[in-house]
Amino acid sequence: MFDVQKLRTEEFPYSLDQYFFNCASISLLPQRVHNQMQITSQHLMRDPFSHWRDEVMPLLTTMNEKIAGLINAAAADEIAPITSTSYGLNALAQSIPWQPGDNVLLCDVEFPANVYPWMSLARDGVEARLIPANQGGLTVAALAEAVDARTRVVTVSAVQFFTGHRSDLMALGQFCRERGILFVVDAIQCIGHTPIDVQAMHIDALVTGGQKSLLAAPGIGFIYVRDELCETLRPRFIGGNSTRDYLYWLDYDLTFLPGAARFGMGTPNILGLVGMARSVELLTELGIPAIDQHTSAVAKAAMAMLERVGYELLTPREAHAGIVTFGSGRDNAAADQFINDLLTHKIAAVKHVDRNGKTYIRFSFHCYNTVDEIAQVEPILLKLR
Repeated sequence: MFDVQKLRTEEFPYSLDQYFFNCASISLLPQRVHNQMQITSQHLMRDPFSHWRDEVMPLLTTMNEKIAGLINAAAADEIAPITSTSYGLNALAQSIPWQPGDNVLLCDVEFPANVYPWMSLARDGVEARLIPANQGGLTVAALAEAVDARTRVVTVSAVQFFTGHRSDLMALGQFCRERGILFVVDAIQCIGHTPIDVQAMHIDALVTGGQKSLLAAPGIGFIYVRDELCETLRPRFIGGNSTRDYLYWLDYDLTFLPGAARFGMGTPNILGLVGMARSVELLTELGIPAIDQHTSAVAKAAMAMLERVGYELLTPREAHAGIVTFGSGRDNAAADQFINDLLTHKIAAVKHVDRNGKTYIRFSFHCYNTVDEIAQVEPILLKLR
């Protein structure tokens, strides 16, 4: 295990004077990420082209290698930086060679970023089928009842943003691989929390933004696409650096670059890119299994505390990661006031509303949260109950 207090002091100093339980919305930024982005910004003021050529371009290669190691991709060219989860899922959905009558299966508690790209394919005769959540997420049993011969893609969040359900990626991936179905994972809530092995889990494509579990800045993330799949994809979003020999600016050639680089869309977010390289470095140093063990312990402590205070848990007790969601017991306006009351006690959380109008409060934890914090907020929640 890592030294949590040292980590809080050196990398997350602002975690010391608040209870930041909201990384599933946007995480605190590590000190090293902030420092690197500041250094790069200064270079962009003085000599941007030399910095791009000498520092940023080489960084792309090394960072892709580090990310490949983080998720056990077979090769670094299966990784490419992107701006957001939404962009990556849209680019992926639009690049698959669909046939009218094909369908996509997904759970009915997915975040819209992993719903709308697939729903939009209705214009091409492709149906997005919503499967009712089972214990807060998608299960193999529910999937088996919905799949048919025209199912081309199953897409799932590794950790559900609302319920906190941790998907059994190993079982889901095996189910899809046995049937020749593409398995797509939205990893934004888990990539820095829980171990991901894209090969063992039979994940064909994985997409994540950086500002949540990855501990990076907004506006940056990455896409992983298995090489064998990538060669069959034909992106509809094509940038100046998506194609072979793109430096021959006036020789217009639509031959795509090999691997995930074909999803590139022009000049990347340089500040976000160098910051993400440092966040991946930090996560690798801490070790994802150690972070998983730590945040799971914090989440379990939070569940026990919330039940003592008298709240109803939505998050499943077993299949969970760093998210704990509970019923607020309040109407919409009163739940908003509750969030404000929490903020007066320096507790950062967020409200969610289900499709029936019931309000919930979500706590979400990362490597910088502690079990001691949970004990400290218990009397505050009792007071506000």
